[in-house]
Amino acid sequence: MTTTSAATQPRTDHRGPVTGKERALAPDLIRGAMLLLIGLANSANFAFAGQPGVDGAPTGLLRVFNLLKLTLVDARAYPVFAVMFGYGLIQLARRQSNSGATPGAVRKVLLKRNVWLIAFGLVHATLLYFGDFLGAYGIVGVLCTLVLLNRGDRFHKIVLWIWGFQLVYVLVAGALGVLAVLNSSGPAHQLSNSPNPSLAATSYGASLVDRLHEYPSHTAFVLGFVVVVWLGMYAARQQILERPAEHRTLLTRVAVVCLGVTVLGGLPLGLVGAGWLHVDENAVGSLEFLSHISGQFGGPGYVALFGLIVAKLTARRPADQLGLPLTAISALGQRSMTGYLFQSVCWLVLLAPFTLHLGERLGHTAFTAAGCATAVWVVSVIGAQLMRTRKYRGPAETLLRRLVY
Repeated sequence: MTTTSAATQPRTDHRGPVTGKERALAPDLIRGAMLLLIGLANSANFAFAGQPGVDGAPTGLLRVFNLLKLTLVDARAYPVFAVMFGYGLIQLARRQSNSGATPGAVRKVLLKRNVWLIAFGLVHATLLYFGDFLGAYGIVGVLCTLVLLNRGDRFHKIVLWIWGFQLVYVLVAGALGVLAVLNSSGPAHQLSNSPNPSLAATSYGASLVDRLHEYPSHTAFVLGFVVVVWLGMYAARQQILERPAEHRTLLTRVAVVCLGVTVLGGLPLGLVGAGWLHVDENAVGSLEFLSHISGQFGGPGYVALFGLIVAKLTARRPADQLGLPLTAISALGQRSMTGYLFQSVCWLVLLAPFTLHLGERLGHTAFTAAGCATAVWVVSVIGAQLMRTRKYRGPAETLLRRLVY
C-alpha cells in the first residue's frame, strides 16, 4: 500500500466502517448512476429470458434503442462496478491502516468482508437472479487481498501493461471482425438471445433449480474481471477519484481512449441488432466476440468520464452543495448493494413468467423492460435519499457491516 498510519496512533486490531464524512463524491456518484445501466441490461435479460436481451427483428424506434443498448450498455456496465470494487478495496484498506490497524488486521477485515460477499452472492443467485456479481467479486476480492494488496507500486504497474496487451487484442479482434463482415456470403443472420432457463421457468421452484445450475458457470465467467478489479486498485492507490481535478489530463485521456474503444467495438454488433447491417452467422459471432472484449474498456472509460464530471461540478461549489438530484444519486451509490438487490426483486416481481410478466402482457418487450428499469432506478434513488436523510445506511450494507465488524 502507498499510505501508512500516523505515527502517533497506536497499532490496533481494526477500526469500524467508514463514516459518511469520509466518503469521496466521485465513487458514490459513479455507482449510483451506473445502477441505471445495470438495470437496463438485467431487466432486458429477464424480459427476454436470454442474453443480450434484444428483439431480433426490430422496427422503427426499436432499431435505435437496440443500437444504443448494444453499443453503450451491454457488457459495458458491469466492468464499471469491477473497477469500483477494486477501488473500494484499497479505500477500505487505507482507512483501516490510517486508523492504526495492523497489516494483519487489515487483511483479516478484507477477507472477512469478501467471504461474506460470496455468501450474499450465493443467496442472491439462488433466490433471485443467476446473473449475480456479488459472489464473483467476493472471490476476486479474496484473491486480490491475498496476492495484490500489499504489493508495491512497481508491481501494480504490471496491470497497465496487461491493459496495453488487451488493447492490442481488441484491435486484432476488430480487424478479424472487419474481415468476417467483408467475407460474409451466407444468409443474413439476425441477432438472437442465448436462452437462460431460469428466466423462462413457469414456476418459482423450477426457476430456483435452474438458477443453481446456471450460477456456477456464470461466476466462473465473471472471474475474468480480476484484471478490471486490479486496474481499480491501481487507480485507488493514486487517489484519482478523491482528487479528480488534479488528474484531469489523465482522466480525459482514459475517457477518450477507453470509451472510444468500447463504442467502436460495440457499434458493429449494434448495427446488426438494429437491422442495419446484414451479415452471415459467422460474422455475427465475430462481432459478438469483439463487443464482449471491447466492453471491458467501458469500465475505466465511464469511471474516467464521471471523474471529469465531478471535477467540473466541484470546481464551482463544494461537493455537499451540488443539489438534490446529484445528492440523491450519490446516496444510492453509498447503498449500491441494496439498490442492486432491490432491482433483482423488482425484475422477479415485474417480469418473470410466473409473476406479473409485464413484458408479455404489455407487449413491446424491450421498451417495457427499459421502462421498468428506469422506474425502479428512480424509486431506488428516492429511497436512498430518504435513507440518507434518516442516516440509515441501507439494509444490505447494515447487515454486511454487522457481519464484518
